[in-house]
Amino acid sequence: MPKTPMREQDPKERGRNFKEVALGYTKKEALKEAARCIACRKCIPGCPVGIDIPKFIKEIKEGRFAEACDSIKKDNCLPAVCGRVCPQETQCEKLCVIGIKDQPVAIGRLERFAAEYAKEKTVKPKLTGKKVAVVGSGPAGLSCAGELAKIGHSVTVFEALHSPGGVLVYGIPEFRLPKKIVAEEVDYLRALGVEFKTNALVGRTFSLKKLLKDYDAVFVGVGAGLPNFLNVPGENLMGVYSANEFLIRVNLMKAYDFPSHDTPIKIGKHVAVVGAGNVAMDSARSALRLGAEKVYIIYRRSRTEMPARAEEVHHAEDEGIEFRLLTNPVEILGKDGRVSGIKCVRMELGEPDESGRRRPKPVAGSEFVIDVDEVIVAIGQSPNPLLAQTTPELKVDKHGCIVVDDKQMTSIARVFAGGDITTGADTVISAMGAGKKAAKAIDEFISVG
Repeated sequence: MPKTPMREQDPKERGRNFKEVALGYTKKEALKEAARCIACRKCIPGCPVGIDIPKFIKEIKEGRFAEACDSIKKDNCLPAVCGRVCPQETQCEKLCVIGIKDQPVAIGRLERFAAEYAKEKTVKPKLTGKKVAVVGSGPAGLSCAGELAKIGHSVTVFEALHSPGGVLVYGIPEFRLPKKIVAEEVDYLRALGVEFKTNALVGRTFSLKKLLKDYDAVFVGVGAGLPNFLNVPGENLMGVYSANEFLIRVNLMKAYDFPSHDTPIKIGKHVAVVGAGNVAMDSARSALRLGAEKVYIIYRRSRTEMPARAEEVHHAEDEGIEFRLLTNPVEILGKDGRVSGIKCVRMELGEPDESGRRRPKPVAGSEFVIDVDEVIVAIGQSPNPLLAQTTPELKVDKHGCIVVDDKQMTSIARVFAGGDITTGADTVISAMGAGKKAAKAIDEFISVG
């Protein structure tokens, strides 16, 4: 049987609204797709949090949707999120035996179905008397908090922003991950007993040393929220955004719903987004929905090297985003202090670099200008430096990533870390895997102490 397609909004309609693009499986569609699974178990090693995938798919086959959701939540506290944003095509689905001769089983879509179809009751575990502080409420922090709470430890999550969720609420647009879904996943953790303290910037509001006095252990999952820039002339002109600022305004502060919400954002008629990862796709597609007439993705390599998920690239193209590949910005042009264009040079690919991708090099004399009045820079993020700056004992590497051992413990006793703050920018599910691994190590550590 061919892979069961998922219904989507029409590209022309969705390009002007922030409603979710992918509409999910119906009961009939989920049963049909689950029937494709042969329960070979080859897919499990591809899941960073170790979900028993054949088990929950078998439960869907049998119409036991609540049991399927329970099975997933034994290993994954955020199934409705992961079913939407995890790159299953490079993880669990990549190992699917069905995928050798046909399309792999749609594991992510079935995970989303189970999470949405079955809203199970949550039972609080018996408390152990141990307390753990989690710094940051992104994927790593939420995963760590959930795993510890299921054991029975008292967990308090400290979040610098005014709403829990980290990158899930400030970085991923509504049309890809509705915020009500994140809120429901957070409410599940609350039901397990997790306490959330927002507007709490650890390193300023509280020090790491203060948390160590009040808690048996601390987990740091503050992510990689420091934007990288091009370092080209004109980058300080009005109309230049980092993707971080742009997406925080659009998502967390709900600029897409202005004036119902108080955050305005100025969108140019012609917008250039520099970069080709998922953040770049999110920025470009958001700009289009906010009223841009023309949106360009500018990327210095070819389509083969693009780091964004193929699904996100496909959606962007369907919506009318124009891709300028093998193109690199060398200057942002301005008039009267505002962006008026972006000067680029054409590129060609040479030998592979340390990442395994072919290194781009400029073509002499190929400079040209694209007329734009807004530029969004989406070329990656670096680890948040605040904790390292305010806690000198916390060892970091040359990239600013917190150094951890094989059990996610840092250079400070009782302080663990995981996610993008230890690896640099990575996927949601990879961060969750690190949070889960750290939770196991924390439980072992404090249970002995």
